[in-house]
Amino acid sequence: MATITEKHERIDRITVKITYGIAFLVLIVLLVYGAYALVKMYRYEETNDAQVEEYINPILSRTTGFVQEIKFRDHQIVHKGDTLIVIDKNETLMQLQEAEAALSAAKASFLVLESNTVTTTSSASVSEASIAASKAKLWQQEQEFKRYKKLLDEEAVTQQHFEAIRTSFEIAKSEYKAVQNTYKTAKGKINDVDSQLAVASANVQQREAIIATIKLNLTYAVITAPADGIMGDKTIQVGQLIQKGQTIGFIVDQDQGKWIVANFKETQIANMKEGQKVEIKVDAYSKETFHGKIQSLAPATGSRFSLLPPDNATGNFVKIVQRFPVRILLTDAVEKTNHLRAGMNAEVLIPKL
Repeated sequence: MATITEKHERIDRITVKITYGIAFLVLIVLLVYGAYALVKMYRYEETNDAQVEEYINPILSRTTGFVQEIKFRDHQIVHKGDTLIVIDKNETLMQLQEAEAALSAAKASFLVLESNTVTTTSSASVSEASIAASKAKLWQQEQEFKRYKKLLDEEAVTQQHFEAIRTSFEIAKSEYKAVQNTYKTAKGKINDVDSQLAVASANVQQREAIIATIKLNLTYAVITAPADGIMGDKTIQVGQLIQKGQTIGFIVDQDQGKWIVANFKETQIANMKEGQKVEIKVDAYSKETFHGKIQSLAPATGSRFSLLPPDNATGNFVKIVQRFPVRILLTDAVEKTNHLRAGMNAEVLIPKL
C-alpha cells in the first residue's frame, strides 16, 4: 500500500511540475507577445483594413452586332493588340454597299447640276451681250424718232413716214425691255442652280461621312486588348447580340503596377506623410514581407466619397471614428509582387515619425 501511495505522490509531483512549467512557458509567451505588441503600438501605425489594388479596365464594344468569335479564355494572359472578340460584319457591309450606291447617285446629281450651271451661265452671258446690242439699236431708233419728229413739225416728211419711224422706235423699246427681262431670268436661274448645287455638294459630303463612319465601325468589329494583362471571367457567348458601349469583359492591366489602399483611423494619420516607408504583410503570403512608400493621403474621409454621405445635422449624433484611405506604392521588384492579386487582404505597418 505504501508503494502505491508513493507512486501516486510521485505522479502528482510530476504533474504539478509539468503544469507549472507549461504555465511558466505560457506566461513567457504572453510577456513576449505583449512586449512585441507594445513595441509595435508605440513604433508603428498599424491597420489590417487594407487591400491590394490594380487597374481593372472594362473592355467596351464600340459597335452593335452579333458575336461571331471569342478569342480568349477565362483568366488568360493577353498582350496589347491581341484579338479578343470578332463581331459579325455582314450587316455592316450591306450598309456600306447601300451608302456607296447613295453616294454615286448624289455625285451624279451634283454633276448634272454642275452642267446646268454652265449652260445657265452661258445663256446669261448671251442675254447680257444682247442687252448691249438692243440698247444701241434703241438709241439709234430714238435719234431717228427725234429727227423725224422735227421734220414733221417743219412739214418736211409725211405723217405716214413719221408713224413708221415711231413704230420702229416703240418696237426697239419693247425688244430692249424683253432682253433685259431675259437676262434677269437667266441670272435668277443661275442663283437657283447655285443653291441646288450647294445642296447637292453638301449631300455628297454627307454621304461620304456616312461611308467613313461605316468603315470605322467595320474596324470596331474586331475588339482587341487595350494593354498587357489578365482577362477576367468571360461573360458573353458566340451568337449573343451586344450593344454599342456594352461591357464585354474586364482586363487586369499589368502595365500600371500594383498598390495598396490602407484605411487608417483619423487618429493615426497625423504621423504620416508622403514618401514615408511602409511594411506590408499580405494574408495570402503571410511569410513574406513587402515594402512600399506612401504615395498619397486622401483629401477626405472614405465616407465622404460614398453615394450617401453622412449628415450629422439630422437625427441623433453618434460619434464614429472616421477612416482615411492611404495609397501605398509597392517598391519591391516586379518579380516579387507579380503573384499579388487585386482584392487580397493586407496588414500595413508605418513607422511613426
